[in-house]
Amino acid sequence: MNNVLKLFTFLLAIAVSQLLYAGSHGGKPREGMTLDNSLSSLNFVSVKKGSVGEVHTIDKLSGSLSDDGNLVVKLDLSSVNTGIDIRNERMLEHLFETKNNPIATISAKISGGRSANEISTITGTLSLDLHGIKKDIEFNVVAVKSGDNLVVSSAKPIIIQASDFGLVAGIQKLQELAKLPSIATAVPVNFVLVFKK
Repeated sequence: MNNVLKLFTFLLAIAVSQLLYAGSHGGKPREGMTLDNSLSSLNFVSVKKGSVGEVHTIDKLSGSLSDDGNLVVKLDLSSVNTGIDIRNERMLEHLFETKNNPIATISAKISGGRSANEISTITGTLSLDLHGIKKDIEFNVVAVKSGDNLVVSSAKPIIIQASDFGLVAGIQKLQELAKLPSIATAVPVNFVLVFKK
């Protein structure tokens, strides 16, 4: 009888723990993969004076990829890194206006690249929520599965038009502060995103 009671208690404990886990994750156990920020990168290129290009990064990324291919990546815009402190500060204040818009969010549907050592080229449409404006943008990525890791990288740059996200005034302000004759308003973005189970 004691053994039966112990077994019942053990099974009840497991059931309760599963219910608590599911309840803390929207009613079902968490699935899919999580973005590894330490192995991932996202950069964008600014062009000033007509021909001087500089690479900048967003250093803090987070996100997930569900088992059915729903991709969500959040960009912490306060982590912008241009290599120059005063330029970082100006971007935060005048371009991204991070007091009101601290996070940019990318969401997309990614299919393929799930079988071991499979390499898939995927085209589709992603939704970018930036500076309080959401817009759909075409993308072309390469997805590679290796072990429990999935690497999703841009096959070609995604071009972000500043005018689509209300960023032109911010670029003009940066141009004025830096006393530059021009800063391009079309910005190429590249990324490598590593997801782990």
